[in-house]
Amino acid sequence: MKRIAFSSLTLADLRSLVDIVEGGVGDYAWTRVDEVALTADLQRQVQDVQGRLVNYRTQLVNEATIWSRAIYPLLVLAEQDFVQAWAGVSLQGTYPHFELFGVTDGVLGSSLAGEVEAPYLVVLETKRGVDAPNPQFQLYGQILAAARMNWNLDQQPTQAIFGCYTIADVWTFLRAEVTNLEGDRPCMTLETSREYSEKLEAETIVKILRQAVAQKISFSQIMA
Repeated sequence: MKRIAFSSLTLADLRSLVDIVEGGVGDYAWTRVDEVALTADLQRQVQDVQGRLVNYRTQLVNEATIWSRAIYPLLVLAEQDFVQAWAGVSLQGTYPHFELFGVTDGVLGSSLAGEVEAPYLVVLETKRGVDAPNPQFQLYGQILAAARMNWNLDQQPTQAIFGCYTIADVWTFLRAEVTNLEGDRPCMTLETSREYSEKLEAETIVKILRQAVAQKISFSQIMA
């Protein structure tokens, strides 16, 4: 069996293992959040995070600082019911012919005994600069691993997983449907959002996160 770490995953690896259908960047239903309501307390917390970034030079500080100052605080605001935010989470997805493994920067998901059991949304913080690797390949691998972990729990033939990658304070979201998880070549169908700047659109980012979590909660309750 072929074992590949997220950090070394390439486009050639992905093409040899899975079928990928990319829908491109668009205005998808899951990005439309005008109807998502935030409580007054959540709105205040979002404004506090955004306010600390407005005059902050996010392009000049390291990734760890941005993560603690900008990214993780918004993930926490997306917590609902049994879904919590986690940082530095190990993921491992074992398919019939390959295995993907490694650590993702952040997860919104449910847990068992203090360990993430079902990751619903994975977050990859990426390095900046023209020489930085394409973040999408690594994120695709993390999404595939998360889908397999969830399949191990519910055996559903279609696994819907959300993901995002961040560059400084800019967020880009993905929604994936992974099928044929027990076949020779799993299939991953992807939809990608536009970029969202946290300095200007923090509330929209939180609404997308909370809507993604709410959809997974609703599905989990139906399957229970």
